[in-house]
Amino acid sequence: MAPILIALMLIGLSAAVGGWLMQKVGQPAVLGELLVGIAIGNVAYWLREPIITVVREGDLARQIADYALRHAVSLVGAAQKLSPPGPGTARLVAALAGAAGPRAISVDLFVDQLSRLAVIFLLFLVGLETSVTEMRKVGQRSFLVALVGVVCPMALGLGAMALLMPGSTPAHDLFIGGILTATSVGITARVFHDLGVTRTTEARIVLGAAVVDDVLGLLVLAVVTALVVDGTVSFWGVLGITLKAVIFLFGSIAAGLWLTPRLVPRIRRMGFRNVRLLFGLGLAFVLSWLATRIGLATIVGAFAAGLILERFFTQELEDEHSLREVLSPLESLVVPVFFVLMGLQVKLETFLDWRTVELAAVLTAVAVAGKLVAGPAAGRGVSWLSIGVGMLPRGEVGLIFASIGRALGVVSDKLFSAVVLMVVVTTLVTPPLLRLLMKREEQHAEGAGAAVSG
Repeated sequence: MAPILIALMLIGLSAAVGGWLMQKVGQPAVLGELLVGIAIGNVAYWLREPIITVVREGDLARQIADYALRHAVSLVGAAQKLSPPGPGTARLVAALAGAAGPRAISVDLFVDQLSRLAVIFLLFLVGLETSVTEMRKVGQRSFLVALVGVVCPMALGLGAMALLMPGSTPAHDLFIGGILTATSVGITARVFHDLGVTRTTEARIVLGAAVVDDVLGLLVLAVVTALVVDGTVSFWGVLGITLKAVIFLFGSIAAGLWLTPRLVPRIRRMGFRNVRLLFGLGLAFVLSWLATRIGLATIVGAFAAGLILERFFTQELEDEHSLREVLSPLESLVVPVFFVLMGLQVKLETFLDWRTVELAAVLTAVAVAGKLVAGPAAGRGVSWLSIGVGMLPRGEVGLIFASIGRALGVVSDKLFSAVVLMVVVTTLVTPPLLRLLMKREEQHAEGAGAAVSG
């Protein structure tokens, strides 16, 4: 336990410092957590620190540990058997051969499991911040923006993969296209709030579209994940998985909205403490488990649980704090582990290969173009460019999609690094661009008002 405790302390401290620095320059904290992970992972790897060297390998390190247990061989023997030849393999073998090898495997296994739990927790929180009532009120314009903002990045992503990686499987291309469909509603909402323009038409359209985008994106993820696992792509297979995902998501929400008001007050009258925390997380874990039982991603169930409980505890129970506030300390403890770990596993040396740079540049261009073309779907009387830019940031949602793809073996080290760079760029450029565009719109409106009064 000792190295695990030290690792968690260092991850938490580095995440806090990285987030604080990013917020000082007007950027979201999640970006700081990701960048500090990239910095620590690559510097420690260069210094040949054994635990970081192993943690940096991600799924390969866990495959090595599993192979060593199953075949009764040493960690070094398993690494030599499974790792591709190259300087990276020699460094990994050296890390596992020393006294710190078993400790490094223990830290990697624990941090990996905690990060997977953090993903479930994060999507549960996203669901809590997504109002079912508001989803019904987003209107035609928000829905059209969301639809175009999912279809266009998916189509452009498929085209880009066909050009750059012509030998890849359809399921692989669909997964990359699915990563590009994501939108981080939290980052855009934060920028609108800081600017004090949340009541403008553009802000309402973007935030409504981002909510719908989350739902559509999760459905896309559910479909492509199941296709990757099955290994085949057919019209009837896609249709069946889509129907299964839709039925599960909306069926669980409907059942939960009916059951929760009847069940929780009775549990509360029995005198149980921390009903919100226990029932909320319990529902998220149960629905995540049910999602996996029918072949969907766990985060689909966690998101559904958040939608179910979005307003219930605030409306029905006379407590001081909302469920979101109750979970805030746990969020600060668990969620940064995922983002720091994603940063730790970005291998900057992969960018020495021009193919990785090309992949990153094309994915970023496709990610930007695919969301900008969604602006005109909002119709007349609004700033199309502001709406398109508001849909740009992939943030935590894009990272979650990429991490799932890497766990499934769809996303390689080079592709993972390219995707993370795309996430960083789209997240970095959105706040300053959105501030510039919204201020320009405000000045234009003031100028038009002065002209009319004159």
